[in-house]
Amino acid sequence: MKNLYLTEDFTYTKVICTDSSHLSEFLRAAALLREQFRFAHTADLKLGDKYGVTSECVLLFRPPRLITTFEDSVVVFRDHLTIGSLRRFIRDHINGLCPHMTMENRDRLRVRDLLTAFYDLDYHHNIRGSNYWRNRVMKVASKFSGRGLAFSVANKKDFLSELEEDFGLGTSDGGELPFVTIRTKLGQKYTMREEFTRDGQSLERFLEDYFAGRLKRYIKSEAIPERNAAAVKVVVAESFDEVVNNPKKDVLIQFYSRSCPHCKKLEPVYRELAETLISDPNIVIAKMNAADNDIPLGYDVQGYPTIYFAPARRKDEPIRYEGGRELKDFLKFLQSEESFSLASGAAKDEL
Repeated sequence: MKNLYLTEDFTYTKVICTDSSHLSEFLRAAALLREQFRFAHTADLKLGDKYGVTSECVLLFRPPRLITTFEDSVVVFRDHLTIGSLRRFIRDHINGLCPHMTMENRDRLRVRDLLTAFYDLDYHHNIRGSNYWRNRVMKVASKFSGRGLAFSVANKKDFLSELEEDFGLGTSDGGELPFVTIRTKLGQKYTMREEFTRDGQSLERFLEDYFAGRLKRYIKSEAIPERNAAAVKVVVAESFDEVVNNPKKDVLIQFYSRSCPHCKKLEPVYRELAETLISDPNIVIAKMNAADNDIPLGYDVQGYPTIYFAPARRKDEPIRYEGGRELKDFLKFLQSEESFSLASGAAKDEL
C-alpha cells in the first residue's frame, strides 16, 4: 500500500510506501516543524494525479495568497529524504521568489542581501491589492534571480520605526507607492530614490545601478561640523572614513549617546586626554554620537560609552578599549598600541 503525505498553507506532500524508512523520517520532520508548517498524508494516490505524481515523492505547496504566474506554486523534493534535507528544502523553497517579510521572519530573510518593497500590504483584508505591487516586484526580480540578491515585500506600517531609524523615512514620506530598500548581509544600505513606476522600469533601473556598483550607499548621518577646532574631534557617519580611517593617523574614538550618564561622567577625562595630546600630529582623539549616526562595520557598539582604537596601519582591525577611565589609563594604553611614538612631553609626564 502506498501513502500520499500532504500539508497545506506552507505545504508538503509525500507519496511513500508504508514500510519505507522514508515514512519515519517524514513523520519525525513533521513533528519537529509542525508549529511552523502543516503536514498530512494519505493512502490515496489519486490525490496526486493533478500534480503528476506517479511514485513516492514530496511536494511543497506555497500559500494560495502568494501564488503568481512568475513561479511554480508546487515544488518537488528530489533529494534523499532525511530530517536535515527536508528542513533545508523547506528553508530554500518555502518563501518563493518574493516572500512576505514580517517581524517574525525578518532575521531569517536577512541572512542574505535583501531588497524589500514596503507599502500598505494587508493579506488579511486586501489580498488583491497586496499582490498588485508584489507582482510588479516579482516581474523585475525574475530578471535578476541568481545574482545573489533576495527579494521581499512588507507592510510599511509594521516596519515604520525601523525605516525611520535606519533610512530616515518620515511618517508622511512615500505615500501609497512602495518604498524600496536594499540591506546587505554586511549592513550596507541603499534606497530607491526614483518613484516606483507601475511598469517596474524604475525598479529595474535601480537594480541595474546596484549590480553595476553605481549606487551611493545610504548612511544615516548628522551634518559634518562646519567648525571642528576642539581638542576632541567630532566625527559623523559621513566623515568617518576621512577622520578615523585616515591611514596616517592613529585614532581613539568614543561612541556615545547624549542621554548616557556614563558618557557625561567620562567627558572631562576624555577632553583632558585630547588636550594632553593635541600637539601630537600622529594621533586623533575623537567621538561620535552613535545614536544619530550609522556605526561602521567592524565596530561592535552595544552600550555607551564604547571606545575603539584604530591604528594607522591596520584600519580593518580596530581594537576595543577595555581599560580604566582615568587619564593615566588611556595614556598607558595609547603608548602600548600606538603606531608612532607619542610626541607630547606632557603625555610622558602623566605616565
